[in-house]
Amino acid sequence: MPYQSREIHLTAYPDGMPKPSDFASREVTVADPSDGEIVIHNQYMSVDPAMRPRLSPGQQPLNAVMSGGAIGAVAASRNPNFKEGDLVQHGLGFREYATSDGAGVRVLDPGDLPVTVYMHALGGTGFTAWGGLLVTGALKDGENVFVSAAAGAVGSVAIQIARIKGCYTIGSAGSEEKCNWLTGELGADVAINYREGVLRKALKAAAPNGIDVYFENVGGDHLDAAMPRMNLGGRIPVCGMISAYNTPGARSTGVTTLSNMIYMRVRMEGFVVPDFEDQRAEFESDMKGWLASGEMRYRETIMNGIERAPDALIGLMSGENIGKMLVKLD
Repeated sequence: MPYQSREIHLTAYPDGMPKPSDFASREVTVADPSDGEIVIHNQYMSVDPAMRPRLSPGQQPLNAVMSGGAIGAVAASRNPNFKEGDLVQHGLGFREYATSDGAGVRVLDPGDLPVTVYMHALGGTGFTAWGGLLVTGALKDGENVFVSAAAGAVGSVAIQIARIKGCYTIGSAGSEEKCNWLTGELGADVAINYREGVLRKALKAAAPNGIDVYFENVGGDHLDAAMPRMNLGGRIPVCGMISAYNTPGARSTGVTTLSNMIYMRVRMEGFVVPDFEDQRAEFESDMKGWLASGEMRYRETIMNGIERAPDALIGLMSGENIGKMLVKLD
């Protein structure tokens, strides 16, 4: 039988910080699957910083379903590779029901783990942290590591990987609650509340022996503060620059210290998850082991109901989340 499905559509391109009026909830009818197709009933949707730059002409069309990742159960199948009830992960966007020919849909077997870990520690955000730190950042055991936005989904995994590797770890976050989580549950050596005091002075005090690897999530004043502290041969894997995502023209501001790259021979390199696809099995082996042993911890910020998806994205961009931001569907 057909399925009634609500979807979140982008109705206007944001100018600066997204607003609720930039989005709309639409109800559509999803037909039964044709030969080779499946219909998925989504359970959780992933909300990620990388969604914000995509809300622009040429990337996200207006009056169409928002792109994004989700996990759900197969409600109906006419595809031999999937059966009803299979738990699957996909990137078919912010909707209650999705139709697919199976391309890009992955069957999950979470075992004893909560299914939501496939949307953070064991999913794209965890893989981002693992690849960015260990591959692009070429982290060595015992080095000095600074992670910006360390209480976010990617940053919280990155700082724990560094801790597991025996590194001295510094993380920045935007509240005392987040800083306490970093130094308490996650085991960071130092947490800096970047909303208080002067970040450059705080980082200088926190890193008396310099920084070997700076995991960059923020840009702007964070990059400006980190660059003078970089050690000879330091590495800066660039995961994101969220400080610029809501700035017209997406320009990161406040960086005046880039010349330090020359004298300290610092390597600064951007990366994306597909760069590490041939190492996914190694990542999953590492992460499953760390989760099972309790070395890797996480927190989720969950909003309930598909209609809360715009609030979740706006909240993420405002720093309201601790750990991974998710939307749980009814």
